[in-house]
Amino acid sequence: MVRFCAMLRPAALVLVLSCWTFAQSPSISTAPREFEIGRHTFFDFGPPNDFYELFLVRSADSGATVEKITLIPSTDSCFHPAKVEVAKASLNRTIPELLGNTNPCKIPEKDLRRERKRCKRCLVFSGANVSMLAHCGTQSRTIRADILDRDMFDPGAHTPEHTSWTMELLSQLDQVAGPSVMDRPVFPPPNEGNNVGLPPETDTLRDISSGKYDELFKGAPDKPSDLYHSAESKPVVPNVRLVSSIPSRPEKFVQPDFPPIAKLAHADGIVSFTVNVGADGSATDFIVESGNKLFFGVTEQAAKHWKFSSDAAGQKIHGVLEFMTNCPAKR
Repeated sequence: MVRFCAMLRPAALVLVLSCWTFAQSPSISTAPREFEIGRHTFFDFGPPNDFYELFLVRSADSGATVEKITLIPSTDSCFHPAKVEVAKASLNRTIPELLGNTNPCKIPEKDLRRERKRCKRCLVFSGANVSMLAHCGTQSRTIRADILDRDMFDPGAHTPEHTSWTMELLSQLDQVAGPSVMDRPVFPPPNEGNNVGLPPETDTLRDISSGKYDELFKGAPDKPSDLYHSAESKPVVPNVRLVSSIPSRPEKFVQPDFPPIAKLAHADGIVSFTVNVGADGSATDFIVESGNKLFFGVTEQAAKHWKFSSDAAGQKIHGVLEFMTNCPAKR
């Protein structure tokens, strides 16, 4: 080996020895003690159409820890800004046990490239782009895998070896850190959209804010750092105002709920109506005079719970309600 190297030009000798060192270094062949995974999942339905998940896996005394951060883009700049979720869990397995028979520090790059090129002209409607940053001793290595919709939904997908291993690894992490975005309901519960914003700040969230993990989502429509800053925005709160009630105002006024469909449409408007005051002060015989039809139902439902003074019994009340999204008009 020495005699052969002596025959090489100095520049070539440096290159050969550098490549030999990388290939043979024990630090590269040793399984990582920690790694990060970025998973960008995309769908052909939504919004949102894209979801971003970051997994931080670290060695611990009794196994390993997993921190999972999910970033969901805004579906409405006023009412549903971006959302950040954090989950933490412990594993009773070490990282080498979690990785199984595959050492990400030793997977040939040519095999990874071949797997990513397997379906250049295929139609892909949903899937996931995955990047794993493995800390191989003193060096780090990024390993990419493209998961196609057939890999997720087709029982005979013939998924390549390393892509299949990546999917299995992520499945194990999802089991301990919470379900993946694939298991979310297509239509979330009505109140879920109100739970937006940021969890308490941590070192991990500060790193996301600074853009530390943006490279794990290279080529995706959004950067995690941008989504994090978008989640700092507070959602707008619509309100309803009783503009007038003639000749008497209710002693007990129940404000109508702002209809979700009106928020979705960014609809403002007024409703003019009449009610009769019964002997017990209740509002009866609700009749709409004019206004935006989106608000008729909630106005009538609220009016059923209004109470007027006994002096107003027998009166016909002419009322006007104003519904305001408080969302800046789109230009």
